[in-house]
Amino acid sequence: QVQLVESGGGLVQAGGSLRLSCEASGRTFSSYAMAWFLQASGKEREFVAAISWSGGSTAYADSVKGRFTISRDNAKKTVALQMNSLKPEDTAVYYCYVADTLRTYWGQGTQVTVSS
Repeated sequence: QVQLVESGGGLVQAGGSLRLSCEASGRTFSSYAMAWFLQASGKEREFVAAISWSGGSTAYADSVKGRFTISRDNAKKTVALQMNSLKPEDTAVYYCYVADTLRTYWGQGTQVTVSS
């Protein structure tokens, strides 16, 4: 059974940092791009960042450019999101995402709360 398991969320003060990690089990996704999304309370899920299968190409939402960095380690089957200069508006549940040729996969999410 394929699973994506996120970790690293928590409570942090504005201006602080967190590092989220997503580990894939059951199979490898080294041939596919992976991404992070967030969903704030009462809002739609939205794109945060994505990384190509090789790690050579990345993309970010405008709201996180210059503050967040996505990376991956295909040998460890993990994708990470380094979040710096956090703002209260970054508060949300963060989800790991990958899609292969047949379906999409989501993790269970990890809560990030940024206090002002």
